[in-house]
Amino acid sequence: MTVLPGHFEDLGTAPFEEVWVRQQQFFDAALARKVARRHAGLEGAAPGPVGRADLALPDHHLLFVEHPHVLTLGKSGDPGNVLATPERLAALGVTYFPINRGGDVTYHGPGQLVGYPILDLEQLFTDIGRYMRTLEEAIIRTCADYGLETRRIEGLTGVWLDGPSVSGMAPRGERKIAALGVKCSRWVTMHGFAFNVSPNLAYFDLIVPCGIQNRSVTSLQLELGRPVPMDEVKDRVLSHLSALLGIDFAP
Repeated sequence: MTVLPGHFEDLGTAPFEEVWVRQQQFFDAALARKVARRHAGLEGAAPGPVGRADLALPDHHLLFVEHPHVLTLGKSGDPGNVLATPERLAALGVTYFPINRGGDVTYHGPGQLVGYPILDLEQLFTDIGRYMRTLEEAIIRTCADYGLETRRIEGLTGVWLDGPSVSGMAPRGERKIAALGVKCSRWVTMHGFAFNVSPNLAYFDLIVPCGIQNRSVTSLQLELGRPVPMDEVKDRVLSHLSALLGIDFAP
């Protein structure tokens, strides 16, 4: 399989709005390069020099970040799934953004690995369902690296557990360890996934997570009953995403 070049940045901890702007810049640039290649008669071709240096830049980007406490609501989401008042959110230091991804409301915060792939799927596969399953698979494989068996639930996005936890501390029943929400325009993606490594799960009580009633959330740390280094998790997720997508994400 041909391995495509990609660009990777670990942003550490950064505010949601700053990273949203950075995503949008990469997204807009990828769309502009598609248009430029089309005008140059290279539609569908791999990126290459066609008279402008920026056309040779990677079309595939991946950002990793931990956000300060924030709620985001997808464009088709129900604002009623935010259970806390604006005053309560302000008192807790939680910001709130309606945004342009799919899905409902979710929480991001410290201890959660958020991944934003900005990809040109026309160079990979033009199937948004397959793309979502690929993001899920990277998390499923990472959880398996730690001895956790996770799965998908038909009709729902994300990565789930439903058996007893290794630690015995996590709730029983179906519980979500990773959420997904993406935007795709002209086969260029933005937004992505949120993987609960060791966040304070009490913040999820501020919302109906992803608009799904009667199901709880969990974390890698809670399921294992021990701390897990975030840098180690990042390395594993990056490795699995690179292999699944066939992209060499270089710093």
